[in-house]
Amino acid sequence: MNEPARIRIIIVEDHEIFRLGIRELINHEPDLTVCGEADDVNTARDLIKKLNPDMAIIDITLKKSNGFELIKEIETFHRNIKVLVLSMHDELLYAERSLQAGAQGYIMKQETSRSIVKAIRRILDGNVYVSENIMGNLLNRVRTGRDSFDKSPVDNLSDREFAVLRLIGEGRSTGEIAQQMNLSVRTISTYRERIKEKLHLKSSTELVRYAVCWVEENI
Repeated sequence: MNEPARIRIIIVEDHEIFRLGIRELINHEPDLTVCGEADDVNTARDLIKKLNPDMAIIDITLKKSNGFELIKEIETFHRNIKVLVLSMHDELLYAERSLQAGAQGYIMKQETSRSIVKAIRRILDGNVYVSENIMGNLLNRVRTGRDSFDKSPVDNLSDREFAVLRLIGEGRSTGEIAQQMNLSVRTISTYRERIKEKLHLKSSTELVRYAVCWVEENI
């Protein structure tokens, strides 16, 4: 008698050791298997087209790319694929943005292996998975019709502007940011100007100071 087919999952993560740990965790489950791995968006795109997995586990920060872009592409072109974001970044900053992009769940890397498997299964069952803290905030927003998160001007930034601000705060130059995001220096300069406008900052010095303080407080 043939065994039932396993749920096929790809891992999109640029830290090899962490990727190995997630692979072992998933493959240990009798009905789950890792069918592919990628460390950047371009490789992940090719894998998705080739393998058509059931789920993708995606980190936000990837080599020369941003996980949000891949999440949005999956939401647009591969809606049968479930997405779980597994990231080191604070969920209060990134969970809602990830769900808006099309993910079905968000979990931080420091969670236990049991929590990660629980998140995978919850999403495969057709549900959304976030921490109890985030779920409480989301439910309160639905009940009250208000945004219960503490809003800041940063919430008005696009996903790419958000990524650029974070990299500025980490001390990256315009050239380094362009290289990491696989964009031109001119494009990053344009993003910098848009960020300054949205955050009501007058100079590049103010932008760097703001970004550094924001990263220290939130990341």
